Amino acid sequence: MSFDAGLKAHLATGATSVCHAWRIARGDGVVMGFTDHDRELRFDGVVFRADSGLSALALQQGTGLSVDNTEAVGALSDGAIRETDIEAGRFDGAELTAWLVNWAAVDERQVVFRGTLGEIRRAGGAFRAELRGLTEALNRPAGRVYQKPCPAVLGDGACKVDLSQPGYVAERALEAVEDGQKFTFDALAGFDFGWFQRGRLTVLSGAAAGLVGTVKRDRFLEGGRVVELWEPLRAPIVAGDIVRLEAGCDKRFETCRLKFDNVLNFRGFPDIPGEDWQMALPVRSGETSGGSRR
Repeated sequence: MSFDAGLKAHLATGATSVCHAWRIARGDGVVMGFTDHDRELRFDGVVFRADSGLSALALQQGTGLSVDNTEAVGALSDGAIRETDIEAGRFDGAELTAWLVNWAAVDERQVVFRGTLGEIRRAGGAFRAELRGLTEALNRPAGRVYQKPCPAVLGDGACKVDLSQPGYVAERALEAVEDGQKFTFDALAGFDFGWFQRGRLTVLSGAAAGLVGTVKRDRFLEGGRVVELWEPLRAPIVAGDIVRLEAGCDKRFETCRLKFDNVLNFRGFPDIPGEDWQMALPVRSGETSGGSRR
């Protein structure tokens, strides 16, 4: 990546007017800008606030694949980064871009870091967030696993199921909520028992809007429909909030065929031998049908 010519010439003068700017893009679409300058900056359609108290430790980046050793440090405030949003997980994995900027001419700027937010720690009205560079993704194991279940995520590019089709999605208001984890609906007509199990629940309104949970159980109970998540949502959610339920998939070939009519895109290997095949013994009878021998 070449260095910006204008900024390079400015730095060569020896009398500089530079600062840092950060852009955070959360998974729910919210974009926030911060700077350590004493006045706000504007570029790329983002306002970079000067009153956020956000700063960053010196960047230590190398050519290896380890997590870049740097942190973002800032104060928690209602107008900038709120503790409730961190607790709810809204900043988990958020994309972050950092620039070195000539505040007197913001067109003279250079990206010095691009990555995501990692572990976030809170204490004493402040937070410290680990910054993870783009090479972090290269540390993850990759490759195809040969197994009976389908490894694709329902609705992704490999699966290709269109979840917007009728019968796969339901949007309803909650009748009751228990511990932010169990949700009761008065009626979900047209959906079989367990239809949403292993699916997703997305909150569309209220204080928890934008949060997503994975469905553990979907069952009928005392005349209503109860949907339970594996983990409670980390923000207040109350009766009357609107949620979106998406059908779940247990990754089996039969489910792909009968529930989603998507056999052509099934990514598993349903006929692969199971672990009991390792215990098979050779015989002379020539019978290889797998049936019992008498």
